[in-house]
Amino acid sequence: MKKSPRTTTRQPRPEPQRSMRARPVSELLPDVGRAAFRRFGFVQHSVVSRWAEIVGERYAEVSAPESIRFPPGQRAEGVLHLVVSGAHAPMMQHIAPEIVERVNRFFGYAAVARLQIRHGQIDRREAAAPLPELAPITAEMGESLRGIMDPELKAVLEALASGVAGNAIPKIGRID
Repeated sequence: MKKSPRTTTRQPRPEPQRSMRARPVSELLPDVGRAAFRRFGFVQHSVVSRWAEIVGERYAEVSAPESIRFPPGQRAEGVLHLVVSGAHAPMMQHIAPEIVERVNRFFGYAAVARLQIRHGQIDRREAAAPLPELAPITAEMGESLRGIMDPELKAVLEALASGVAGNAIPKIGRID
């Protein structure tokens, strides 16, 4: 017996709604970084960039966070994978509870339950070259910055203003 073909009509999918507005770069960039760091196991990239603050200079010199792996569907009780150089692994294993406590304090919740240590070479970035001296800002520009109370923001804006005044590309800070 031969079956007859089904005679169903497919309805075309509606076109997706597109907004015809320009999106700011700040709206797009966090998604790019988030996707890259999640791929390599980091929920927050600040763990990598602030590792020395979390564990202290002594331990940051001989170790580096590699990734955090969580159980499926959870964002707690994860395993922090560390790369440790040379014979420092026994020391790091001895202070593992303290490192877990510091990382959890950094996150604000029990994100890490244990450490997994792997021997490897720690890549240390060389110290950045000192920033070139910028041209002094004009009195007019200095007056417009007087009302800014945040010292960091004020310093960044002054560097930008002196760079614009000197027709040079301003060097605001170093990128680590």
